[in-house]
Amino acid sequence: MITAISPLDGRYASKVPELTECFSEYALLRNRVKVEVMWLLALCAEPGIPECRPLTADEEQTLRDLVHNFTPEEAEKVKAIEAITNHDVKAVEYYIKEQIAGSSLEELSEFIHFACTSEDINNLSHALMLKDGLAALIPLQEEIILIVKRLAEEFKDVSMLARTHGQTASPTTIGKELAVFAARLKKQTGNINAVEILGKLNGAVGNFNAHLSAYPEVDWVALAKGVIEDELQLSQNLFTTQIEPHDYMSEMFDAIARWNTILTDLNRDIWTYISMAYFGQKTVKGEIGSSTMPHKVNPIDFENSEGNCGLANAIFGHLSTKLPISRLQRDLTDSTVLRNMGVGFGYSMIAYRSTLKGLGKLKLNEQNLARDLDNAWEVMAEPIQTVMRKAGIEKPYEKLKELTRGQQINRETIRSFVEGLELADEDKQRLLEMTPASYVGMASEIVDLLD
Repeated sequence: MITAISPLDGRYASKVPELTECFSEYALLRNRVKVEVMWLLALCAEPGIPECRPLTADEEQTLRDLVHNFTPEEAEKVKAIEAITNHDVKAVEYYIKEQIAGSSLEELSEFIHFACTSEDINNLSHALMLKDGLAALIPLQEEIILIVKRLAEEFKDVSMLARTHGQTASPTTIGKELAVFAARLKKQTGNINAVEILGKLNGAVGNFNAHLSAYPEVDWVALAKGVIEDELQLSQNLFTTQIEPHDYMSEMFDAIARWNTILTDLNRDIWTYISMAYFGQKTVKGEIGSSTMPHKVNPIDFENSEGNCGLANAIFGHLSTKLPISRLQRDLTDSTVLRNMGVGFGYSMIAYRSTLKGLGKLKLNEQNLARDLDNAWEVMAEPIQTVMRKAGIEKPYEKLKELTRGQQINRETIRSFVEGLELADEDKQRLLEMTPASYVGMASEIVDLLD
């Protein structure tokens, strides 16, 4: 929408369509209706609450249809009620009562939201939103990991001059360096998936106070657990105040932010390899790189991804440090903050899709890689001085430092130096046959160890 304030709802809306079903106001209201309905169904099935009688199959289906058939148009009805009540959760309760008015279910109206505080409904709704958000985000992470892994396997034998501190260093391979990122990202996706999504349904301060005042014989812990774990597929947290403490959310947001940080590292490395002409980029017909320099094919996808990772992590950082803090048994500072969960997911999704687009445009320039290696014979100082140590030659490091530091070194310089050393024939021959391109250690084998 051209008048949108947020890019997520304007320029980038087409890049995050899945998230409207996860984090929009409509999604929040839909999940609130779901939690309220699941709680009423549980109360009706509890023998210890005779006033909330068992339901007929048709009545149960009617309630479940309130969830299944909840559309944005129905959400607008809830918002109209909220405009009068000025209370968002109470509006959901009244909406459900309106939907069952005049039916056999109307006599059960006062068991809607029974013994609940608003946060019983909200915390479970937010948990469901996060669960849906992860289901949209994780596949993109896995797609990036898969493509990076494929590139690692494809280029595992393509030698490359490494650079530590920006200076020439022991050679590696393109594939092995990409394998590092594939392994790092995979580990962090595992950490995200391992976060247990929690929920509470235990009343105003977490003690089931109101519940027991009406029905002291009911096993409320078990009843709440059935809704949370069996119906909603979350995990029950009994140790809460009025709110679920949000520690798991902090853990989740930190894990996603760490994934994004590693992706930023990948984006910057690929950007640098492009600037060094190790990679080129496939051109897209009609695409313009610069408004004044026609030749340019800029690495905009990796730059876009880096910027959006930063925006996502700024949101996740605040969510992570703010949400676990609530004054005494509850304050409302988390309420407005939680409405921005989808913002962090949205910028992450844009970043992921930008990286995927950039990776799809890469083309390797092996000539430039080979040229750089052939101009960096100084890196052979490492294997030579290591073999000299093996042979017991005095001060090998210092001798190679004197030979190579700040000096222009070529193949003949190295050959002449090695031939003058008192080494075993086998060691000397191995060094003489070695080149910067072949001095890559176990780089290729390391790629093969990727899961």
